[in-house]
This record gives sequence, structure tokens and C-alpha cells, in this order.
Amino acid sequence: MIPPDFLNRQRIVLVETSHPGNVGGAARALKTMGLQHLHLVAPRFADVLEREEAIAFASGALDVLQQAKTHATLDSAIGDCQLTIALTSRAREYGPPVCDLHEAVQEAREYLQQHPQATVAWVLGSERYGLSNAQVQQCQRRCTIATNLEYPSLNLAQAVQLIAYECRRQMSDAPIALTVDAQPRATQSEIEQLRTHLEQAMIAVEFLNPQQPKKLLPRLQQLFARADLRQEEIHILRGLCRAMIETADKSVKGEK
Repeated sequence: MIPPDFLNRQRIVLVETSHPGNVGGAARALKTMGLQHLHLVAPRFADVLEREEAIAFASGALDVLQQAKTHATLDSAIGDCQLTIALTSRAREYGPPVCDLHEAVQEAREYLQQHPQATVAWVLGSERYGLSNAQVQQCQRRCTIATNLEYPSLNLAQAVQLIAYECRRQMSDAPIALTVDAQPRATQSEIEQLRTHLEQAMIAVEFLNPQQPKKLLPRLQQLFARADLRQEEIHILRGLCRAMIETADKSVKGEK
């Protein structure tokens, strides 16, 4: 069965949006499909939510626009989310597993059914550049929308409308057969803290040269995205990191 608050526990995150009209259009797209949580990361205009163009394009969805939240960084916008999905049409050498929009919404639906307190974030980049590789790597899934290969670029508000529509459409689908997972998935903030801790540990044991990291860190980020880490697993791995650092410190002191 569909969680009763399936739509309410999903948020749209727009990163470095340039045009106020797209912010208003995104708010309207959300409201037409019953979603309401819009988050902005470092928009071009600090007062974008109050700009005339944004209000005009919201067209009846002023409540969604007025309650939208603004963040200085992507970490702040998705740090408390357990499933984060990056929307991109570009192939990437590194990054999280790829899925199409239908599969992504289905996974979101299944995960929210299993975990009543979880939140899903859909992350979209700027109109001109989309998401950077680093921003995509902060997410756990990379989602594509089937478009014309010769002209794959969607207007930002149109992309939000497609996401919201697919979420709404799947509310009426047949129930998914689930294997209940009692362990909550780690939040994006917890995964980032593990990545930082592991980097420190690898430097301590001289496995990683910080001056020549090569491609080790993005490969690890890719591994974390595939692993769907749970909070208990994060605790185990961070305990391992602490032990590595402590052992390295003892070795250095012993040499002296």
C-alpha cells in the first residue's frame, strides 16, 4: 500500500537557480500534483521568493512558494534526507547508480513505506550548467528522464512537473511486495561525515596521499552510493576509522 504521506515526505531541491520564473513554475508544478516542499540552494537572487516573476509563475501556488526554504549549501538542503536522487541528462565517469524516473519514484515509494520517518530529496541543477560532478556524487541515485537524444534539455520547471506527476501517478499503482528492512538508511549528512572520517584514516595509515589523491575519493563516493549504507553500518565503519587513526598515532609516538 502507498504511505498516506507519500507526497508530503518528498522535497524538490533546486541548486543555484538563475531565473525567478522557474522557481515560481516549480512551486506551481508541485502544487498541481499535491507536493509542497520546495528547497533552494544558493539561488542567484537572495530575494527570489519575493520577486514579481516568481509570484506570477507560481499562479495560485503562493503557499508553496512562501514556505519554500533557502540554503547556503547542498549539504544543508539534503543532510537530513535518507534517499537523495540527482536529476541529470549527462553521462558521468563517477557517480551513484543510474535509474530512470519510474524506477526512482518506485524506490522512493518502497523506501518511504518501509520507513515512516524518512525523507526523499530530488535534486536539480541550474538552468545553464545542471549539477556539477561533485553535487551528483553527494546523492545516492542518478536519475535520467527519457528525452530526445538530440535535444535532451528540459526546462527546469518542466522537469519538476514530470517528477511530481510520476509521484502522483504511482500513488494509484498496485502495492509493492516488500521485504521489510528494520534498519534505517543513513542520512546524507552521516554518509558525508563517514567519507571525511575515512579520508582522515587513510591519510593516517599512509594509504592516501592527500597531495595526489588520484581517483580514490570519487570511487569511494560511488561505492557508498551503491551500498545503501544503514546507520548501524556507518557506526561500524567510523569505529574502524577511529581505530586506524589511533593505531597510526601510537606507531608515530613509538618511533619517537
